[in-house]
Amino acid sequence: MATTTPQRVEQDPSEHHPPHRPVDRVVFGVAAALALVFLVYGAVDNEGFGDTTTATLGWITDNFGWFFVLTSGAFLVFSVFLAVTRYGNIKLGPDDSVPEFSTFSWVSMMFATGMGIGLMFYGVAEPLTHLNTPPLGLAEPGSDEAAHLAMEYTFFHWGFHPWAMYAVIGLTIAYFAYRKGSGNLISAAFRPLIGRHADGPAGKGIDTLAILATLFGSATSLGLGALQITGGLANVFGQSGYGTTAAALVIGVLTLCFVISAVSGIDKGIKWLSNANAIAAALLVLFLFVVGPTVFILSTFTESIGGYLTHLPTMSFRTGVFGGSEWLNGWTIFYWAWWVSWTPFVGMFIARISKGRTIRQFVVFVIAIPSLVSFVWFSILGGSAFDLQLTQGKDMKALVDAGLETTLFDTLRSFPLSTVTVVLAVFLIAIFFVTGADSASIVMGMLSQNGDEEPRRGLVVFWGVATGAIAVVLLFAGGLSALQTGVIIIGFPFLVVLIGLCFSLWKSLRQETFESTLRGPMRRHLREHPGQPVGERPVVEPARTDG
Repeated sequence: MATTTPQRVEQDPSEHHPPHRPVDRVVFGVAAALALVFLVYGAVDNEGFGDTTTATLGWITDNFGWFFVLTSGAFLVFSVFLAVTRYGNIKLGPDDSVPEFSTFSWVSMMFATGMGIGLMFYGVAEPLTHLNTPPLGLAEPGSDEAAHLAMEYTFFHWGFHPWAMYAVIGLTIAYFAYRKGSGNLISAAFRPLIGRHADGPAGKGIDTLAILATLFGSATSLGLGALQITGGLANVFGQSGYGTTAAALVIGVLTLCFVISAVSGIDKGIKWLSNANAIAAALLVLFLFVVGPTVFILSTFTESIGGYLTHLPTMSFRTGVFGGSEWLNGWTIFYWAWWVSWTPFVGMFIARISKGRTIRQFVVFVIAIPSLVSFVWFSILGGSAFDLQLTQGKDMKALVDAGLETTLFDTLRSFPLSTVTVVLAVFLIAIFFVTGADSASIVMGMLSQNGDEEPRRGLVVFWGVATGAIAVVLLFAGGLSALQTGVIIIGFPFLVVLIGLCFSLWKSLRQETFESTLRGPMRRHLREHPGQPVGERPVVEPARTDG
């Protein structure tokens, strides 16, 4: 990964920021009211809240698990189709637009926003859990076959499928916002399907649902991050562990940090944090790669890639109807719902930083590059943990049983300079925490202010504080299981919105002119030499001489 200082691409000086849009009182009011009701309910009656959400979760997973599985595969197929066809040449903006951010900054921001805390939390925890409790009971715990399955399913949960979900919503929003001028709102992308109703109650309902999905998705990530930070601090100071109250205090401190970062804007706080994150994460995994079992890691990566690609179709459409539904609900369906709940703010954020890219560039960089980084990440962290258990005979299962939030730190303790790497890991989690949360706060502000790219600071602060508060409520309502329950419940209805966005985008793309679907050089040739075949030199009349 490059470590050069990111440079912002210069823009046309004639461009100027439009005046700020007014706050959408209906969208903001309804979303804020529902969030407050949830907060009060969860704070006053933790037990009743937990029972209600658990019952709702059971109904969703029992009846619609197949729906999550089927649609997630469809999003990937749709994204790849757009990239490989002529539609991939269409710009997300006018045909002569250029990207606003350098490729390094662009990828760093989308990656830190899309999966930051989750990669830190599950980097070691998920492969080790699957190794000792094989997916769907398809292998003996701790066996070589279990190791294969563990890495393949980890790649599956963090690879093409989640990034395809981000791609379809980010691509649709960017296309309608910057090419069609419809505004940076999710509801605006539905105009080809529902017409003027996109500006009415239906559109406001879509944007309100997007705010709530963002709120719960980011709160879940904050809860996971807080649990892991307290685990890391306990590891650093040699304590047995800290409780939920300590995690709540961590959320409070970091909420203040990400609110400050968010109000500073994307071009300052988020971009700088994302670039620092990318460099720090690269240093951590590079160090572990060098001092750890290098050959074992390389072999793990190579073999796991092959297994993942080979079994991808089977894994993509497995619903557990013939057994294993409990495991799928706890892992695959949870992940798909988690990614769906993240799609509003990750999609809108990626759209915000992707103006000037082509659809093909967008799909490749949003799906393929982050997936490859995830594969490398899990191969190094998971492979190092596997080597400790399978080769060196360490009881890594006991670490998993002690708590998923501490497995990363306990693994780092088995390698040189562990004090430094554990502190670096805690720092990374905190920065990922801040980066993801401030991005979410800005997006919720945008949705509350009719898609304004620079929402009022008061809105950003309100949603930032609300995110931290909901994360605290979920932690006190049941910890990790409550976080998972909340995100699946809110992710389910938004899945229907994602499907609608795909149809709306496809309908609009089919109305594009043929010239817009050509590559840049061919498009410029047709404009400069209308009627002349591509590749043919312009005819120049010979100079006439007298005599």
